[in-house]
Amino acid sequence: MKIYSYRRPKVAEMYCDALQGDSLVDKRSGLFLTAKRRVGKTTFLREDLLPEAKQRGWLAVYIDLWSDRSRDPAELIADVVKETIYQESGAVAKAAKSTGLSKFSVAGFSFDFQAIGLPEGMTLFQGLQLLYQLTKKPILLVVDEAQHALISKEGEASMFALKAARDGMNNSNDAPKLMLVFTGSNRDKLAHLVMSSKMPFFGSSVMDFPMLNREFTDGYTAHINKSLASDNQLDPNAVWDAFQLVGYRPEFLRSIISDVALEMQSAPDLNQKIQAGGTLLQSRIWAEIENEYTSLSALQQAIIRVMSVQHGQFSPFSASSMAEYGAVAQGLSTGSIQTALDALRERGIVWKESRGAYELEDESWNTWLKMKNIVH
Repeated sequence: MKIYSYRRPKVAEMYCDALQGDSLVDKRSGLFLTAKRRVGKTTFLREDLLPEAKQRGWLAVYIDLWSDRSRDPAELIADVVKETIYQESGAVAKAAKSTGLSKFSVAGFSFDFQAIGLPEGMTLFQGLQLLYQLTKKPILLVVDEAQHALISKEGEASMFALKAARDGMNNSNDAPKLMLVFTGSNRDKLAHLVMSSKMPFFGSSVMDFPMLNREFTDGYTAHINKSLASDNQLDPNAVWDAFQLVGYRPEFLRSIISDVALEMQSAPDLNQKIQAGGTLLQSRIWAEIENEYTSLSALQQAIIRVMSVQHGQFSPFSASSMAEYGAVAQGLSTGSIQTALDALRERGIVWKESRGAYELEDESWNTWLKMKNIVH
């Protein structure tokens, strides 16, 4: 069966208009989009937003900071800019690589194929300026999971460099030469880029990325029904209900359809099984969080609870936080609390920004804690 493809060109057009300053919503300062994981955000970027930018004659550059989480985000950004410079440098650079040379030169800078990042002496600002000079095209730079840049001083510095490049390349009277899009799977973490006067994009705002809606599930249902017997069709209402149960995640919905519908095409209770599959999958998600929570120490659980209640303003060593910890553990010190925080980071439950702010890695934890009445 052909894979179902759902496009959102109107949303891509709306965002591009805003980035260019051609709509009531002006996002020339930068577009910040947030949505939880696996809701189709990256698919939209790759298959809708970037193609729309290219259709407008822009140079579209995409960077996924989760493509290799073992590397510093600053390196990933510099490497993508370097690779794009190579791709846009024409026949001379490509000939150098094809003939086994280790370097190519552009605009007086020597680029080493084997070295990490941009040449010594070239800033990220200069790299983006060079790209514009090479292509004469406005640049759309998309940084996916941008909050990950804040885990290191170097990554944070790259965000300031992008802000400097935006300010240096754009003139308020002309169409922008550099447009920036930042996305994140956690609103609070992405907001660190815009909420503090010490951060590069202070004053900008974070927008919710629109979830896939009933139009998506109805189209997907019609697509699947073409392969099912006429007397055993999927009910669009059942598919929509299941989609909501799994948090609007298309990957999870496809898994349910595959496990239930396509393997049991003659089952008379097909739609009930789809809804049951959605409920089961949702239950598994909550069970995974519960199992992890119950495996934590009493102090670690207390830290998680305080972090959830303080939501976005967590102060691990404040008097109120210490009082909450003291209710479950005696003789606490800042060192023991820091050790517990570090252990939570190592397990991927807690995220730390380079300046010291902490957040829950997955927002689903907040939902589960409230659902279980562990926090209010």
